[in-house]
Amino acid sequence: MSIARHFVLAAGGTGGHMVPAAALAAELMRRGHHVALISDERGVRFPGLFEGVQTHVLPAGRLAGGPIGWMRAASSMIKARSMAIELYRAFKPAAVIGFGGYPALPALLAAFNLKIPTAIHEQNAVLGRVNRLVASRVSAIATSYADVARLKDAYRGKTHLVGNPVRDSVLALRAKPYPLLEEDGIFRVLVTGGSQGASVLSKVVPDGLSLLPISFRRRLQVTHQARIEDIDAARAKYAELSIAADLATYLPDLPEQLAWAHIVIARAGASTLAELTVAGRPAILVPLPSATDDHQTANAREMTAAGGARTIEQRNFTPVELAKQMQKLGLDPTALQNAAARARSCGRPDAARDLADLVESLEDTHGDMPIGEARPIKFGDQAVFA
Repeated sequence: MSIARHFVLAAGGTGGHMVPAAALAAELMRRGHHVALISDERGVRFPGLFEGVQTHVLPAGRLAGGPIGWMRAASSMIKARSMAIELYRAFKPAAVIGFGGYPALPALLAAFNLKIPTAIHEQNAVLGRVNRLVASRVSAIATSYADVARLKDAYRGKTHLVGNPVRDSVLALRAKPYPLLEEDGIFRVLVTGGSQGASVLSKVVPDGLSLLPISFRRRLQVTHQARIEDIDAARAKYAELSIAADLATYLPDLPEQLAWAHIVIARAGASTLAELTVAGRPAILVPLPSATDDHQTANAREMTAAGGARTIEQRNFTPVELAKQMQKLGLDPTALQNAAARARSCGRPDAARDLADLVESLEDTHGDMPIGEARPIKFGDQAVFA
């Protein structure tokens, strides 16, 4: 059993950053360690993710808004770094791990100041802005994809492919079979735009499903997560089209919904992709075109190339195109089950374990290894750069 240590996790307040941080926190606490979280006001409000974890809110301005905005952001960062330094002097972390997002930046800067070992985890297939800023100084870089754009070759020696950690409730789905799909049985569709929903899905999906053959349409049971400003119109549209649908602005039981879904229509956020591939659920993906560096399109490539998903650019995401892709998959149970298996083949269910192994190894950098170099580590059958 490992010696109990203190670890600080720092993440911005979106689900894509917070969910993997929560999964790592749970794994570290199972190993007997103590964990503290640094985030912003949004991050500490995620329900049920960080039970038993100390939480700290730091000011973290965004690097936007021109010269005045930059000055304000710099002032916030300096204040947040000072607060983090005081926290570390009391908490004495063995390592600080950043998951991206602006609150992670002052937390990592404070760790550099005190020469505390550090790591960053990149959820997307493109290295994020904050992670790019600190990549040269951290002790280790953990990635979710084998190919990560904007990750310099110079960092390869400290880069480790671990995957994107998911919640235990999602991980449990990997042991369950793909839901039985009978020829005339209910066909369950899950529609989700991520933690904040997606208006385009609410506008296109009902009309797209209405174009399916009537014998197929009558079998549909839809669960749709919609933005609060879209939900009433989407609910009315499903009712008008006589499509059975349950709508909500938030799905607290998302793992349960994912368990029975035959197909998922979704954005291509990092956590969504990780959950789909761990659970083994085929999907129609509509990447968010405004995502920084178009990272959602990059995220979708691996699962799509494997045959577990079909990707439709938002500009081409029309009711006709959606209906066409639904028929290609949904009308052939064998094709759908094959797609589920191919989606599952992209999953990395040991991501939380492997990331925790990496994090536990970081304290060794206090001894005979300089900060910024990585000790070679083998994580199961996952590829490791060392």
